[in-house]
Amino acid sequence: MPKMSSVKRSIITAVCTALCVVLPMLFHSIPDAGSIFSPMHIPVLLCGLICGWPFGLLCGLAGSLLSTLITGMPPMAYLPPMMIELGVYGLVCGLIMSVVCTKKLYVDLYISLVFSMLAGRIVAGLTKALIFTAGKYSITAWVTSYFVTCWPALVIQLVLIPTVVYALMQARLIPQRYPSSAES
Repeated sequence: MPKMSSVKRSIITAVCTALCVVLPMLFHSIPDAGSIFSPMHIPVLLCGLICGWPFGLLCGLAGSLLSTLITGMPPMAYLPPMMIELGVYGLVCGLIMSVVCTKKLYVDLYISLVFSMLAGRIVAGLTKALIFTAGKYSITAWVTSYFVTCWPALVIQLVLIPTVVYALMQARLIPQRYPSSAES
């Protein structure tokens, strides 16, 4: 992972955490938009990719908590599994990005995104099934809520996030992952 100061990582994490509060407010004027578009996922995944796993984890935990405290979204009953899911996204995204090195930026980004998106959904589903709604949560409910209902979010995340990371690198706002190659 390219070198970036802890101050810059902290600032980016703060911006991403703030986006976890602001983006849902923009989307929730549309009925069920939170479930369909998963607006808090985007800044958490970006933070994990750009700043690394500790910052991604913090963004996932703090972003969802602050959003609930400031806006009431997600509702308090949904907060614990949401914090776990988003925390896992930021953690796994940053971890995978730190170990994958294909020499192709987009390949690295997609590997990190797909693994973190699956890990977050699996961990969130397991925690709902075993802790938060024990005995009342089915595999059908998991597939429906984490893959069927939110398919637009999956597409948006897979298209938007790598493009944003690439654009930030090209604008020299964050260090380039592979500086010697013009296009990765």
